[in-house]
Amino acid sequence: MKFSRKNLYKHPFLFIVLSLSFIPASSFAAKICDPGKLCNPIDSDTIQEFILTFLEGAIKIGIPIVALAIIYSGFLFVSSSGNSEKLGKAKNALLYSVIGAAILLGALAISKLVAETVTGISS
Repeated sequence: MKFSRKNLYKHPFLFIVLSLSFIPASSFAAKICDPGKLCNPIDSDTIQEFILTFLEGAIKIGIPIVALAIIYSGFLFVSSSGNSEKLGKAKNALLYSVIGAAILLGALAISKLVAETVTGISS
């Protein structure tokens, strides 16, 4: 069976299932708060918790991107076949991928270090 618009409209069950698969589950998550009070839409109570939560989310998104960039640079190495210009491009791609990974992981490490230092000084 070919997948085209005509086939999707002919088979409404398939159309409905495919349409519903694009609705994110998080859109149904709503926080219930007391009437007359403001709700905190972020689960973090302090700025340190917010930054850590943000960076952990960025790492969850960034690590697969870094992995794909390293795989791409490996593909560039293999496809360079001795051409020095393509080999230089592959080396730069690998270097920038590793630098990106270091920045990504270093940001989390530095933020945890600063948060622990501030917490230690204030107590």
